Amino acid sequence: MPEMRKQKKAGRKGVLSEQEKAQAQYWLERIREVSEELREEVNLMEVCGTHTVAIAQHGLRELLPPGVRLISGPGCPVCVTASEDIDLLLGLAEQPGVLLATFGDLMRVPGSGGSLQEKKAQGARVQVVYSTLDALKLAEENPGLEVVFAGIGFETTAPTVAVSIEEARRRGIKNYSVWSLHKLVPPALRVLLEDPAVNIDGFINPGHVCTILGTAPFEFVARDYRRPCVVAGFEAVDVLETVFMILDQLRQGEARVDIQYRRAVRPEGNPAALRYMEQFFEPATSRWRGIGAIPGSGLKLRPAWAEWDAEKKFSFLAEKLAEDLEKGRPVRERAVCLCGAILKGQKHPFDCPSFGEKCTPWHPVGPCMVSQEGACAAYYRYYGAARAR
Repeated sequence: MPEMRKQKKAGRKGVLSEQEKAQAQYWLERIREVSEELREEVNLMEVCGTHTVAIAQHGLRELLPPGVRLISGPGCPVCVTASEDIDLLLGLAEQPGVLLATFGDLMRVPGSGGSLQEKKAQGARVQVVYSTLDALKLAEENPGLEVVFAGIGFETTAPTVAVSIEEARRRGIKNYSVWSLHKLVPPALRVLLEDPAVNIDGFINPGHVCTILGTAPFEFVARDYRRPCVVAGFEAVDVLETVFMILDQLRQGEARVDIQYRRAVRPEGNPAALRYMEQFFEPATSRWRGIGAIPGSGLKLRPAWAEWDAEKKFSFLAEKLAEDLEKGRPVRERAVCLCGAILKGQKHPFDCPSFGEKCTPWHPVGPCMVSQEGACAAYYRYYGAARAR
């Protein structure tokens, strides 16, 4: 199966090679056959922003039989970052002597007091970086500042943060720290499955995350909830084959974790990356936009690495937020944004009254339109502002 597809112009559907078209047609025919046997509506959730983009880019929802629905879940790391944590980062950016380093997608996510981009325009030291080692280099070049890296992401990025801390210790860089807002995907799936308002028949598992984790952490989905999971690659044909694999399990009354993306994912995952995560991080409660606080769904630095833990260095910010939440002073959410419901699969981007009008990629109301992996951004890019299916 080809590893690369032809490039497309922005805003246009993806272009497949003749071989890919033939493969796609093969899987679509098999999907139609098995869906006719099922004779009931099936809801499949993808939990990866890259899958969300690929599905919209190639118009896969429109190609599937009417009874097979693809639903976008909490697979965009920027999108699931809670408003409370955005406000924490805004508070960090306001601290004297702090240079906040972050990935670019986070810059425009709105919090209660604006966005990091607006803070930077007002004079705060906020710098976009492309890797954790870029952030470490900033610390080395600015010894008079405390460089804090905003650790946003799933299991895929956590090992790179661990490497940067290890390198900071090796090189004696003391003015570098990480505020870990990393999230773990499996606990979020459990919460979704326990929610009676969320109807999911199977999961298209995230290929990047499973490259690190393998399949064992997802076994509970099949064992405890009798829902099939299949780890998918990122090409259109990968997704279609994955849909067939899930439907075939449902037809046979089975539930297990399979791997379609075998060219990159092994059942045991990446042992070296897992060792780094275990050495540097421990599970913690984490806040998810639209879902709430989930115990054991986040990663915090272990006490041995407190010297590079921004949450320890600036503990007063976390303490103030905890006090506000305890006293019932929640972070102000934007009522016109349905991002939280979209992340749970309860709403579709076209359901949002702000989509394409008040909320566009140039003037985003919520993070689902900010991040390139967000469902709203993907729909706007490939479908435009029109309200459709």
